Amino acid sequence: MSTMQALVLNRHNGPLELVELARPEPGPGQVLVRIAASGLNPLDTKIRAGAAAHAKHPLPLVLGIDMAGIVEAVGAGVDAFTPGDEVYGMTGGVGGIQGSLAQYAAVDAALLALKPKTLSMRDSAALPLAFITSYAGIVDRARVHSEQTVLVQGGAGGVGHMSVQLARALGARVFATASARNHEYIESLVATPIDYRTMSVEQYVNAHTNGAGFDVVVDTAGGTSLDASFAAVKHFGHVVSALGWGTHALAPLSFREASYSGVFTLYPLLTGQHRAHHGEMLREATRLVDEGKLAPRVDARRFDLQDTERAYEALLDGSARGKIVVDVDAQLAG
Repeated sequence: MSTMQALVLNRHNGPLELVELARPEPGPGQVLVRIAASGLNPLDTKIRAGAAAHAKHPLPLVLGIDMAGIVEAVGAGVDAFTPGDEVYGMTGGVGGIQGSLAQYAAVDAALLALKPKTLSMRDSAALPLAFITSYAGIVDRARVHSEQTVLVQGGAGGVGHMSVQLARALGARVFATASARNHEYIESLVATPIDYRTMSVEQYVNAHTNGAGFDVVVDTAGGTSLDASFAAVKHFGHVVSALGWGTHALAPLSFREASYSGVFTLYPLLTGQHRAHHGEMLREATRLVDEGKLAPRVDARRFDLQDTERAYEALLDGSARGKIVVDVDAQLAG
């Protein structure tokens, strides 16, 4: 095959057009992947709208940051993968790099890992961005360890549910803010749900930490959630956020002599630097999944390239119960 099908966006907020493109060839250090499934993220909607200044993607573009698939061929210098390997990764869809809403992609081998044996391609495609963001905050920045108290703001969301499970795997006592409809799910992750709509920060800090605050607070929502995180952290504690944009008062953090770390998950994709660490983090995700310590929450609805518009609608209308995944190749997706 010299061509492939791909969804192309020619103008911001325009339609996704299914077209034939030349099938890419893997260059040095790259792997050609036959894509089985593409995991969508809220960030994809912002890139599509041209509203993500930190994640510019020149037009025309192929969206899709996360993917899972099968190695079709390898470029010069690649010895970590061979044709037939089942892989996954956060591999494109920003910075002019082709995304995963296409039948094939030539991607940097450093960004890939062998997918979990216990997950389908579809479920594996739901993991990369969410897990990498969680790991960068919880392990790389906050260095969470056993017996610490960890509060995850937005614990039922994409990054949130990964953060809850990762902190639990590290032995922490985990609490998570969530709407009432998600409390049962939070409890199934062996974490304590907090209804942020009915309890103030002061109330839940008093109820769950005797007023001391949490050792680590993981913010996954930004805005007022980040402000609440500054007020919920303990003395000398640590707040991490992947959405630390905007203007925030640092006084609550300073009065607690606490520290703050920002996470910019796209940096390796946009700059080409530190990409090998993404592969390392995904290898850890594979281990945790196959040991039964980590599982993605995936929306049950099925979408393919022909009806990806409906997948984007599900991202925007709040109806998703878990990660939205597009079956690029239904037979492989599982």
